[in-house]
Amino acid sequence: MKLGEKLRYLRLVEGTLRGMDREMTQQDLVRALKKETGRGLSQSYLSQIESGARPHLTNASRMLLARFFKVHPGYLVDDPEGYHTELTSDLRATEDRLDLWLVNGAEQFTHDPELSYALLQVAKHRDTRKCLVLLGAILETPELVERLAEVLKPGLAASSHRGHDGKKSAGARL
Repeated sequence: MKLGEKLRYLRLVEGTLRGMDREMTQQDLVRALKKETGRGLSQSYLSQIESGARPHLTNASRMLLARFFKVHPGYLVDDPEGYHTELTSDLRATEDRLDLWLVNGAEQFTHDPELSYALLQVAKHRDTRKCLVLLGAILETPELVERLAEVLKPGLAASSHRGHDGKKSAGARL
């Protein structure tokens, strides 16, 4: 969550807590800060923070707002990329295990750069499970595998580890 979103959220919560039946406006916040702390911020400064035009608070402003809203000053910064406040779901844990498994596989097959790259691409995809389930569905239709190989990777058929009967040779089995 970005700093501006957090500030808007805090104004909403504060308005509710104060019985306003609405979010606290920026101007309400300016007045309340001045009245309750003796210090203030301008409405235009708050607007710049919330719109993202000013990405950071000064330390004095952060401390003032943290004290007013009764939050830790560290809350009043942008969350790091990929940070989530909710608990990791079972599906996310599955995705993480799949990604780790694929990355380990890519490392084991560094002698085959094309295969290693493909494993890493699947691991990097935001929905690894979906990629693997889709691959399973593609494999259920062998003609589709051959057609996709012809269209997407024309040189792949020539480098295949298959004998003249179309089956994997003994050296190609894992």
